[in-house]
Amino acid sequence: MDYNTQRNKLILPEYGRNIQKMVDHAITLKDKESRNLAANTIIQVMGNLNPHLRENRDFKHKLWDHLHFIANFQLDIDAPFEAPEKEQFEQKPDPLPYPSSQIRFKHYGKIVEDLIEKALEMEPGDMQDDFVRFIANHMKLSHITWNKEGVADDVIFKAVKNLSQGRLSVKEGTSLIDTKESRPPKKKKSKSYHSKGGGR
Repeated sequence: MDYNTQRNKLILPEYGRNIQKMVDHAITLKDKESRNLAANTIIQVMGNLNPHLRENRDFKHKLWDHLHFIANFQLDIDAPFEAPEKEQFEQKPDPLPYPSSQIRFKHYGKIVEDLIEKALEMEPGDMQDDFVRFIANHMKLSHITWNKEGVADDVIFKAVKNLSQGRLSVKEGTSLIDTKESRPPKKKKSKSYHSKGGGR
């Protein structure tokens, strides 16, 4: 029995083992004209296997690049596009910098801190008050995402002051949204067939 685990590793698995075999065979052809014919046939099959590539403007170029890559750059042919450099595929992308800023209240998230900074840039007045109230409501919703119990408005008000280092406060007399209405309804437990009053 021939198992995949005993076979050579596929270079581009999305094209399957048959394409890999076809490319390996094309490499062994001694006549360049035969290799060219085989390569063009393989490209047609690769395009049929991955029709989504046709959405790319340069999909033909991409197929020929993939062909060279599958052949481990050992296929000597007259391709319509210049063969890519092997190092181009082996080069690793630059690492993405991971955010290093500390989030003071993780259950509110970094977005809330950014919103607080945006509110601090606004001129004092009704618009800023409405924006701060919006932030407070968002914080209350975020709080119940991580806590089953509800949270009093005063707790949110103190958090707003804390996050803004005392420079922002929710306007006196403001009531935040009722989080009970925001909770999804509890699923009713289905009665068992063998429960009292069920079938025999």
